[in-house]
Amino acid sequence: MGCLPLPVLFLLGAFIGRAFWGNNGMLWGSGIGLATGLLSAGAFIWLLRSDRNKK
Repeated sequence: MGCLPLPVLFLLGAFIGRAFWGNNGMLWGSGIGLATGLLSAGAFIWLLRSDRNKK
């Protein structure tokens, strides 16, 4: 489940970019979606691995 945002945000960014700005928008949208997916997957994994009980 931690890697699910990668393809979802990649495709969502590509479709939004294509709808509003054509082929160049599709390229930029997919890049932004991929970067956002990587960041959210990394944050999700970091939150799972962090030890919240330590103070």
